[in-house]
Amino acid sequence: MNDTTQVRLLDAWQQCQRHAHHMAHAISTIAPTLPLTANALTQLSDEAVQDWDQFVLRFTKLQDTLGARLFPALLEHLQEPYEDRPMLDKLHRLEKLGYLPKLDDWQALRVIRNRFAHDYPEDDALKAAYLNEAVSAVPLMHALLAGVAPVIEGLQPS
Repeated sequence: MNDTTQVRLLDAWQQCQRHAHHMAHAISTIAPTLPLTANALTQLSDEAVQDWDQFVLRFTKLQDTLGARLFPALLEHLQEPYEDRPMLDKLHRLEKLGYLPKLDDWQALRVIRNRFAHDYPEDDALKAAYLNEAVSAVPLMHALLAGVAPVIEGLQPS
């Protein structure tokens, strides 16, 4: 492993940590509204909408950063020749190496994340259900980070 590989991995890790931190803060502010109902969604104050928006943004960014930056940097660090392979191949390799508990978990996170790309203006019940599902998926994102943490700890000076 060279210095560039290590820097890339640590930078991706730090970015994930920032998103996770801000997502946790957003969750602490939206906690009183959980579980979110369609009726409650229509009654949210402007500040509560901003808190939910922050949660959605950080959930999305964390999921994107895991897939686009951290996982590829981890494979590069592990000297796995997967840089030119499709994402699905990378995920299968990470699963086999034990860094991704189940490929199905990752795919579920991706589905949740992709739902935020669509707007359902007339269906508050569907929007509330998707937001609740995302909140429920946060522990899985933390588990993915926890699986990579030992590698990161091994790179940092004691």
